[in-house]
Amino acid sequence: MLTAADVMTKDVAIIRSSATVKEAFDLMRARDWRALIVDRRHEQDAYGMITESDIVYKVIAYSKDPNKVRVYEIMTKPCIVVNPELGLEYVARLFANHHLRRAPVISGKLLGIISLTDILARSSVLEKPRSILLEQELQDEIRKARLVSAEKGINSPECAAAWDVVEEIQAEIAHQRAEKPLINAFEDYCQDYPEAPEARVYDL
Repeated sequence: MLTAADVMTKDVAIIRSSATVKEAFDLMRARDWRALIVDRRHEQDAYGMITESDIVYKVIAYSKDPNKVRVYEIMTKPCIVVNPELGLEYVARLFANHHLRRAPVISGKLLGIISLTDILARSSVLEKPRSILLEQELQDEIRKARLVSAEKGINSPECAAAWDVVEEIQAEIAHQRAEKPLINAFEDYCQDYPEAPEARVYDL
């Protein structure tokens, strides 16, 4: 699965919170950026962000002088940040839940910025959603478990271990979908082989 680190923009501009909005706008225009990261005042401080929308909605809309308004007056701080290892599917979900268009990527320090544009730009080469991959993996493991059951016997440790793997994958799929399956693969198998559950009673 692609992560935030795979698609983020590493060329990020940082601006001081004391800078004027005009300075921020000039930097955006010069580099064709939609947003700037506002630097921390000290290591324990949070990063902020100023966007084109901030300038339009909070300065231009009220006829304020951008040479007199400071970045800290209109920026968002603290802002929601993204871990570089977060899968792209989860980044998209985070954006949807918080109505974000972009967010800084931080792991101890600022690494980059990820936006809707970055996500969409990679949409043609995105891997299949994890739920689809898990479904494929589940079917493979069910086939393996049935083969092991036939070859080693339904009461064998190998059979029990194979069905454990199936149930782990099925539980992950249910978690992904936030639902519980009506019947899991092993229960379905047990309808044909009622004695199979006895093989999965472990000594503690």
